[in-house]
Amino acid sequence: MTAPSIKGRGTNSNPDNRFEKVSYEMMEEEFDAVRKITTQYFFDTTKSALAKNDSPDIGFTYDLNPYRGCEHGCIYCYARPTHEYLGFSAGLDFETKIMVKKEIHKLLEKEFRKKSWKPSTISLSGNTDCYQPIERKLELTRRCLEVFLKFRNPVGVITKNALVTRDIDILKELSRQQLVTVTLTITTLDKELHRKMEPRTSAPEQRLKAIETLANAGITVGVSLAPVIPGLNDSEMPAILKRSSEHGATFAFYTMVRLPYAVKDLFQEWLQREYPDRAGKVLNRIKEMREGKLNSTEFGKRMSGTGEIADSIAQLFELTCKKYGFNTREYRFQTEKFSGDQSGQIDLFG
Repeated sequence: MTAPSIKGRGTNSNPDNRFEKVSYEMMEEEFDAVRKITTQYFFDTTKSALAKNDSPDIGFTYDLNPYRGCEHGCIYCYARPTHEYLGFSAGLDFETKIMVKKEIHKLLEKEFRKKSWKPSTISLSGNTDCYQPIERKLELTRRCLEVFLKFRNPVGVITKNALVTRDIDILKELSRQQLVTVTLTITTLDKELHRKMEPRTSAPEQRLKAIETLANAGITVGVSLAPVIPGLNDSEMPAILKRSSEHGATFAFYTMVRLPYAVKDLFQEWLQREYPDRAGKVLNRIKEMREGKLNSTEFGKRMSGTGEIADSIAQLFELTCKKYGFNTREYRFQTEKFSGDQSGQIDLFG
C-alpha cells in the first residue's frame, strides 16, 4: 500500500520499531487523518543534562540536547533511530512526537556546580536541532546559553535554523570571552531539493543571512556540509562554500551521508518517490563509499566513507576550502574562565 503524501514532512511512513514485537499497518480510511498530522509535544523527565560521547570521529566529549525528536524532518537524519528507544518510530513519530526537556537549563547548571565538573566544550546540539520550531516559543536553548555564559563554560552551537540569530545578544558576549562558535549546516542551495529533503528547516538563503548576521556581530561562525549525498548534492559543494565565505563563514567541515537502521529504508522510499530518475545512481554511489552497503559504523570510515568517490569529494572539499580561505586559523576555546561558584543575575553587557 502506498503511503500518503504529507505536506511539510520528511517521510510518509512509520516503520516498525526494531525493539517492539507489535507492529501495525494503516488501513485506507486512516490516510486522511495522517495527511493532517500535527506535531505533539511531551515532557521529558530526564535527570541528566549531558550525554557523553567516546567516538574518535567526533570532536567533542559532551553534547546537550534540549529536545528529542526533531520537527525539521530531514529525511536523512542519522538521529531518527534514537526515537525507537522511547517506543516511537524512526519515521513520522521522530518528526511529530517531540520530547521536551523543560528543566534542561536547571540540569545543566547542576552539572556545572559539581566539584567533579571539568570545563569542556559542549556541543549544542549533538543529536537533534536545538533551534527547531518549538524553540521559538519555549526558549530552552536560550536558557541554556544563559547558563553557559553564567558559568563561563565553552559551547559549540550547530543548527539549520536562522532562529539562532534571536540569541545574538548572549552569543556576542560568549564570543567576546572566546566561549562559543556557531555552525550553520547548509546541505543545498536548491530550493526544491531543500523543500523535499529538509521540509521545516530555514531556507538556504535564510541560513546564509544568519551567517552574515552572526559574523557582522563578531561571532566566529562556520558552515557544515552535512550530509554530502553523492549524486544528489555533492556537486553543490563549491557553490555552498563560496556563498558561505562571502557571508562571513571562516571554518567549514563536511560528513558523508549515514543511513543507520530504519533510516536506510526511509531514505530509499523518499528517493524513489521524489527523485526516481536519480535513485539508482545515488544508492549505488553510497554503496561504493560503504563497501557495498548503505551504511558503515566503523570508526574512521563512517563519517568520510572510502573509495574513489569519497576520495574525490575529500579532494574537492580541501581545494575549495583553500580557494576561499576556510580553516586557516585555529580557534581556541577558553576554559580557564570557568567558575562553578557563579550566582546571581547574568549581566550580558557588563
